[in-house]
Amino acid sequence: MIQEIYPKIFNPQFKNHSPRDGAYALYFEGNTVLLSKDKLGNHTIPQFQDLKTKRQDGGYYLFSIDKDEYYLIDDPSVCKHSSFSMEPISTFRHFHDQAASFAGVTGGQIYRFLQSRIYCGHCGSKTIRSTTERAVICPNCGAIEYPKISPAIIVAITDGNRILLTKGRNTTYKHYALVAGFMEIGETPEDAVRREVMEEVGLKIKNIRAHKSQPWAFSDTLMMGFTAELDGDDTITLQEEELKEASWFERKDVPLPDSTISVGQEMIAYFKKGKL
Repeated sequence: MIQEIYPKIFNPQFKNHSPRDGAYALYFEGNTVLLSKDKLGNHTIPQFQDLKTKRQDGGYYLFSIDKDEYYLIDDPSVCKHSSFSMEPISTFRHFHDQAASFAGVTGGQIYRFLQSRIYCGHCGSKTIRSTTERAVICPNCGAIEYPKISPAIIVAITDGNRILLTKGRNTTYKHYALVAGFMEIGETPEDAVRREVMEEVGLKIKNIRAHKSQPWAFSDTLMMGFTAELDGDDTITLQEEELKEASWFERKDVPLPDSTISVGQEMIAYFKKGKL
């Protein structure tokens, strides 16, 4: 999965200092990110020494991976560099360097948080960035906001040698996926699994078990993966507002996902290989 970068270590602890030599710079505009290329033509995240922006002008500290530090920069003039280009954030789904991929999407999550909290949601005053923690503060009413992390579930529903696969209606992801959804107020993850399965495909399930969890920065989500078994009738009642397809697949017919960076893709691949 995208966050599995061992033996490298991700450290999200907040620091308030300026970029050092070799620090990486993340610049975003909407759903795009500034990237450079190495000698082999692979996309890479630029370092400060490659930019016109001066290190002493600062950047917003994001996190570190091993000794590599990552910063968010707000200077649009960096886009004028002839060897750089603005690319879709989704480029990180297929990055050659998984640690850099994880850094890029996580940086994008923090960028979206800061952009959405320029003004206080309580009183409308302009916020300031905290110098002691990853948060924004309203100097008028004192409200403090932290990065958005939305809990969600995803579940592999099996029936012996079969697994239920779906395709979403309102998504850019065109491959087969699993039933998934955000948790509601007052729910446990297991409650959310039962509700989402009933809402989206009209099935009863049993033997709900936790599989793995992961931070999924593409949607500001903490994704919790589960497995469950069909309980009774296998007739699918499709929630057409959410899904355009849901079908049972025999193990031998399951299409392998194009990658295993997400917990859902990993569970599909595990089932195909007889590990789930």
